[in-house]
Amino acid sequence: MLEARRAALDAVADYASSAADTVELDQTRVGRLSRMDAIQSQAMARETLRRRQLELTRIEAALKRIDSGEYGLCLRCDEAIAPARLRFDPAVLVCVECAATAPMVTA
Repeated sequence: MLEARRAALDAVADYASSAADTVELDQTRVGRLSRMDAIQSQAMARETLRRRQLELTRIEAALKRIDSGEYGLCLRCDEAIAPARLRFDPAVLVCVECAATAPMVTA
């Protein structure tokens, strides 16, 4: 699941990065409202790119935990993470109990 998700994220990376390119502010070619719309689209594309990169980082960390034999163990309490939780999010770092009692851990 992790490798399939990583491949899917990589497949859309080129398109997403071009959508986040700088908006041209040439008033002779594009009207003010069109520029505002383009700037808003650019901001949304940049946030999507940031979130995609964060997910890729989480996936890479999970793959490293698989290689080291630590996958499926909570990083806080070292107990097993429920299989249903791992199916829902294979890159999850902590068990439900630890997630409910403390701020989120990032990879």
